[in-house]
Amino acid sequence: MKKTAFNEIHRKLGAKLVEFAGFEMPVQYEGIIAEHKAVRNSVGVFDVSHMGEVRIHGKDAFAFVQKLTTNDVSQLYKGRVQYSSMCKPDGGIVDDLLVYHCGDYFQLVINASNVEKDINWMKQNVFGDVRIEDISDATSLLAIQGKNSLALLQKLTKTDLSKIEYYHFEFGQIAGQDAIISHTGYTGEKVCFEIYSSSDVKKSEDLWNAIFEAGKEFDVKPIGLGARDTLRLEYAFRLYGNDMDETTNPLEAGLAWITKLDKGDFNGREVIAKAKADGLKRKLVGFVVNDKMVARHGQDVYAGDKKIGHVASGSPSPMLGKNIGMLYAETAFSKIGSVVEIDVRGKRIKAEIVKTPFLS
Repeated sequence: MKKTAFNEIHRKLGAKLVEFAGFEMPVQYEGIIAEHKAVRNSVGVFDVSHMGEVRIHGKDAFAFVQKLTTNDVSQLYKGRVQYSSMCKPDGGIVDDLLVYHCGDYFQLVINASNVEKDINWMKQNVFGDVRIEDISDATSLLAIQGKNSLALLQKLTKTDLSKIEYYHFEFGQIAGQDAIISHTGYTGEKVCFEIYSSSDVKKSEDLWNAIFEAGKEFDVKPIGLGARDTLRLEYAFRLYGNDMDETTNPLEAGLAWITKLDKGDFNGREVIAKAKADGLKRKLVGFVVNDKMVARHGQDVYAGDKKIGHVASGSPSPMLGKNIGMLYAETAFSKIGSVVEIDVRGKRIKAEIVKTPFLS
């Protein structure tokens, strides 16, 4: 397994380490519920260095990224970030990603489990004066999330973090190290930052230690992948491989807002536009289970005796004290207030379709 630059720190902290996307990653330290609440109530730090980072250079970089992704890259300028997706010609989602406008190049941030697939897809679609540079192994990435993240990080930088709008970034320094300081995150917290820096082990460990020293007054905690999943689900953020994949299109996955059919041609546009015109046959919707049992990915969903879909994601919500999730259902059964049944290990449990996000 590959290891991030923070691996020894995770070991010293007693993290439970698991294999994820080819990396040895911390799934939890103190426990998922405690870590989840630490982020919601104050601030937590995630090692997400397993994510992929790809720079797109060249005179045709804009045209290439515009054709490759579903969102409208023309709306970006230097310092702005965009959530987007890449699709196949049949409309299936190759991956969801972030697009950073870095001035004379774009940086694409892709899911850890899809790095090789995504880069191969980019190479298959490349045209003109474009150079694809994979900097994943040279990059460490920490997510500092929660209402006290700005106050914590402001101690370590001369950059005025309060002036970085949501989904914007600055080139700056954190604890004396060059970094991209990005006002983004995957927890639903509006005060949230992601720090891209060198993957040099000593530099990375120094950065981690500086953050935790600065965060003592806020009781900063290390957070594992387990709480990352429950945090993102409370805000109905999609997880590739669960809530979307190459068998789903962005409209079904509730991502019409990042699918700009009027921007011009992009991979999958024609098929996606036809699906919209014909009317979607299924939709990804939120649900709450009125039972102590937790619905999980892949479990079948029924209306009476008719199978109408499957669970995409499901887990307990530490903040709501309820079992929540997202499922795909035939459109006729996807209205808010509808009641469906989920087959959980041979037992049918009732679930109500609800509006998302679960937290607001």
